Amino acid sequence: MRQIVCIAGETWQSSPTRTQQLMTRMKDAQILYFEPPASKGAHHVRAGRRVRPNLIVYSLPTALTDEPSNSILYRYSRARAARFLQSVLEKHHFRDPVLWCASPYGAQFLEDISYRGLVYDCYRDWRECPDPWEGDLTAAADVVFAASPDLMRRLMLWNLNVALLPFGCNYPMFAKESLSRPAALAGLRGPILGFVGTLWPDLDLAPLIRLAQARPDCSIVLVGADLGCAALPDLAAFPNVYLPGPADPVDLPDYLNAFQVCLYPLRRSELQSDILHSRLFEYLSSGKPIVAMLRPDQVEHFPDVIYGAHSPAEFAALCTRALEERGPWVRDRRREYGKAAAWSERANEVNRILESIGLFS
Repeated sequence: MRQIVCIAGETWQSSPTRTQQLMTRMKDAQILYFEPPASKGAHHVRAGRRVRPNLIVYSLPTALTDEPSNSILYRYSRARAARFLQSVLEKHHFRDPVLWCASPYGAQFLEDISYRGLVYDCYRDWRECPDPWEGDLTAAADVVFAASPDLMRRLMLWNLNVALLPFGCNYPMFAKESLSRPAALAGLRGPILGFVGTLWPDLDLAPLIRLAQARPDCSIVLVGADLGCAALPDLAAFPNVYLPGPADPVDLPDYLNAFQVCLYPLRRSELQSDILHSRLFEYLSSGKPIVAMLRPDQVEHFPDVIYGAHSPAEFAALCTRALEERGPWVRDRRREYGKAAAWSERANEVNRILESIGLFS
């Protein structure tokens, strides 16, 4: 059976990350998943936890990554983490596995693990990592997956074996119809235009403020946890804006089904990024009209099925157009895009590439 050692960029979560979505779909594989170290001072739990019949999660020991690489403390913490990795691999009888690194952090262990092939999956900008790590990891990889064209172009400076692998979505879950309306939306009047996602501090809500002003007959709903969104108090002051808070992931399709239009504002940190995250593909899978803010000079994604706005005023006007949309062909076309982005399809592409280059026999 295939063996995969995954050095993850995020902890194992109840709401699956990109790495979790891909790892749980690797064909005929036994997987050891190493999540990032705990914060400094936290007690290190050495025992693994089996989250799937073929997948065990371990937490790496705390690493002093903010220490100079030539310091005694850094060398000690790195060696401690490497010994822990080696002990776990020996415990589970892993011999020359495929090493999958989902963050540049894995570059520290390339000389400590015997592996048959190296994969680097780059799904975001890792500028906070020490400079050499990503370059070293990319150059050593047998294949690199990049979540966007801009990431591809940057990584190809070190390695030409780079494949585009965008984010995906749980298509069957979000394509369901005839779902129940969430209790949090009971009693709302008029068409419901909604956003689902985290309310980050830098989320630009100017388009939604303009929308709330222009369409007082509509209900504007934002579903998600508020992590200190600076503009949220201004938006929440409108009587037609509703903030039900975070929802259980299994309930999100019910919310999308209740929306007449799905809203896609941008974070300011996304203005220089061309990464399309899972939320957009979840919207597409629902078939509902989507009004999205565009980055300056952005090449539009899915221009045939998404209403793209360059200003808050245009965003509000396009929401009115979206409410007037008629014809099932647009809905069906959106779902085709969502189906093509299903995590099962993304994982099939990964398996095909790894088989073609001999990492998976």
